[in-house]
Amino acid sequence: MDKTRVKETSQKEAIGSNAKAEKYSMNDPEVTSLLQELLSLHRETEWVEFKANRYDPQTLGEYLSALSNSACLHWKRKGYLVFGIEDKTHIVKGTSFDPTEAKGKGNQDLQMWLATGLQPNVGYNVHRLPYRGKRVVLFEVNAAIDRPVFFYGTAWIRIGSSKTKLINHPAKEREIWSRRNRVDWSAQICERVTIEDLDTEAILKARQEYKTKFPQKTGEADKWDDIQFLNKSKLTIHGRITNAAIVLLGKPESATLLSPAVARISWVLKDEQNREKDYEHFDPPFLLNVDRVFSKVRNLRYRHMPSGTLFPMEITQYDHWVIREALHNCIAHQDYDLHGRINVVETPSKLILTNMGSFLPGSVETVIRQDAPPEVYRNPFLATAMVNLNMIDTQGGGIKKMFQTQMNRYFPLPDYDLSQPDRVVVKIRGEVLDEKYTRLLMERTDLDLWTVILLDKVQRGYRISREEPKKLKRLKLVEGRYPNLFISSRLASETGKEARHIRYKGFDKRYYKDLILALIREHGPISRGKIDELLLDKLPEILTEKQKKTKIHNLLSELSRREGKIENRGSRKYPSWTIRDKKQ
Repeated sequence: MDKTRVKETSQKEAIGSNAKAEKYSMNDPEVTSLLQELLSLHRETEWVEFKANRYDPQTLGEYLSALSNSACLHWKRKGYLVFGIEDKTHIVKGTSFDPTEAKGKGNQDLQMWLATGLQPNVGYNVHRLPYRGKRVVLFEVNAAIDRPVFFYGTAWIRIGSSKTKLINHPAKEREIWSRRNRVDWSAQICERVTIEDLDTEAILKARQEYKTKFPQKTGEADKWDDIQFLNKSKLTIHGRITNAAIVLLGKPESATLLSPAVARISWVLKDEQNREKDYEHFDPPFLLNVDRVFSKVRNLRYRHMPSGTLFPMEITQYDHWVIREALHNCIAHQDYDLHGRINVVETPSKLILTNMGSFLPGSVETVIRQDAPPEVYRNPFLATAMVNLNMIDTQGGGIKKMFQTQMNRYFPLPDYDLSQPDRVVVKIRGEVLDEKYTRLLMERTDLDLWTVILLDKVQRGYRISREEPKKLKRLKLVEGRYPNLFISSRLASETGKEARHIRYKGFDKRYYKDLILALIREHGPISRGKIDELLLDKLPEILTEKQKKTKIHNLLSELSRREGKIENRGSRKYPSWTIRDKKQ
């Protein structure tokens, strides 16, 4: 069967199921019960919409897309659109809208037209039912699964009580793409597990952290038994053990009960040649093992002399809080369904932490600028438990604080590698940054943290996006043409990097032309290879070898075609440059 026939068949099946629901919903007590449940909500949610009577086929399709996508983000199985109910008061007004009689665009059957427009067609049902003496029409659409639901080419989303295009909310779109299930993996009940599978030391530690987080509940918490405590801290549901409870508090051997999901942190030590020297694996309970992972790290001490003092400062290679924050983020945002481990790779100069799953905020800039909690979590139930156990902060700002902590310690800022769609890589360097350079950045009160981060990337030779250099150039902090940027001459003078600035900037174009002319006059005819030999090590260091050779080609072109000072008497493949005869 070809793809067109499959598509037509699936649409007919969807319409058939819709028609069946239409036929039997008039006296269906389950549908009435569902409507009452929706009416019991205090207000509209992002996955429920009430309409009094107005009907427009295009708007209806857009709402089905928006409600399906919003239901996915809220871990709901379905989204709901109800006609005949006033949205703010929930007063039953009734509706004259009849989906069996209505038409879509082009006078098409409405339900066929809607099913054709929804891609992927996740399926929806329509119910007509009498309620309090009036007719109500209820659409229920299945939640998006692992990709957004579009309606005739456009995906929609609900933000509060408003419907808007999903493309305007990239973080929410990425989260929908990352969802492989319509339920929160961390909230799922691990059926084979009892409280006996949880580590008693981890439960004791969890109690201590809970009381630290909520000191006003200390007296009350001391009276709870373990099951009550686990329910209150959102690790269990009605006494039943969740995947989140196993991850944070489970005995090491209980990790196998999560299969095929994987809950493991691996520490690996590598030398300067990237050869593995040592390793250790850590299974649950992660609440305890985060500190055990950190204890494996060779956290050396540095002695250095800050400017303006005669007393040396001793500082550890890595800040304990920064590593804990980075590792807690890995645990909270790991996509456990991808069956990968959380890795902590230690090299002589840095730690590299990796977790499976995309970076939901989309970019580090978004996190730094918003300085707020994430709008969505990959594991909402697990994240809530980690908040209650004092592992992560509901107020957000953890990543921003990591950057500020590193900067205040005169260490390089964290590097976030988001180039791979299914993993996040964070590099935390354990080497002292140039103090004079860092102090200058800290004293520049006109620079926000993101500007400092961009400038830090430039001075370390990292590429930034095409739009980002504009502000740096406006502030006269960088020079050069994108992507070959380097710190400005003024900044170089203030930080003692004048020589490096000249090596990166290079010399005036006339200087290189004069060198070429002097070589040809003294030793001509000259091959291109000899000219490359003369100039390659004198051109700006920031250029690649390919870019340097392109620049030499352009210099030769200007000298021969524009200025008429030299000519090629060889072939294009084997040039032989000489001084042009002035009589020509």
